[in-house]
Amino acid sequence: MNQTFRTVGLIGAGAVGAYVIWGFREAAETNFYLIAEGERADRLRGQGLFINNERFTPPVCSPEEFRAAANAAGEADLILVAVKGTALPDTLDLIRRSTGPQTVVMSLMNGIDSEEQIGTVIDPAQILYALIRIASHRNGSSVAFDPETTPGIFYGEPGHTEKTERVRMVEELFSRTALHYHFKEDSLSDMWIKYCSNISVNLPQAVLGVGNGAYEDSRHVDWMRTALEAEVIRVAAAYGIRLEPLGILAGYKKSARFSTLQDLDAGRRTEADMFLGVLMAKAKAAGIEVPAAEYTWHLIKALEEKNEGLFNY
Repeated sequence: MNQTFRTVGLIGAGAVGAYVIWGFREAAETNFYLIAEGERADRLRGQGLFINNERFTPPVCSPEEFRAAANAAGEADLILVAVKGTALPDTLDLIRRSTGPQTVVMSLMNGIDSEEQIGTVIDPAQILYALIRIASHRNGSSVAFDPETTPGIFYGEPGHTEKTERVRMVEELFSRTALHYHFKEDSLSDMWIKYCSNISVNLPQAVLGVGNGAYEDSRHVDWMRTALEAEVIRVAAAYGIRLEPLGILAGYKKSARFSTLQDLDAGRRTEADMFLGVLMAKAKAAGIEVPAAEYTWHLIKALEEKNEGLFNY
């Protein structure tokens, strides 16, 4: 494998993708593209997107155009996947067509199964495990976040506590950007930690329509958090992942509304299936009951139906 990445593609330009676009805005010696097609590509080319009140118009290309650019550069290329969980099934073919034999793929999506899904259309060995921690707010084509306090991208190789060659390549690439980035010796456990946090903190506030401060202000809201957290910890243990209780997330405003509540506020479908649907499936396979997760999943699905007008009577 070559020693650096010169061609980088991003699939997904929402709340997570915006951080990547912002970070690559002045990346030296890097060809950065948004990979999209159809109406989405036309909209990105015509409107761009606003990130922290600044308009960005990165080049947009099709998968075939991205492959041509990567081949012309003669280097290994990197693709970052930052779509919502609900969009991944329809994005898999785009990923497949964008990926060449030297491509490394990093999923910045929530959950713990996007790598498994992507690995059905490309060689799983091409996937470098990663996640992103960011508190961003999306409103249409506008995204806002605090660059200074954003933790950024975390990555590593499952089964490797040392940095591999491609981890060093990623770090060399990110060093040319404004992104915050961190190597993790146990990337798989780190993914489960974020997964647990999303389920236990992201979802109860979405059901209730309240800010993050409710976990401190109400023992009833915090009971929901701890019940979901305990179920994730039990399921993780069945798959060889040891998690400790996470507690209330520090460093966020009491008014903070995380991604699932933002989706419901905007009338969008949520990632409840990627969070709780996957947890319930893994729990069932391991013979574990997760009643709090099942109840919360049904509540969020009902709220989606309410947003869609099913109960307009």
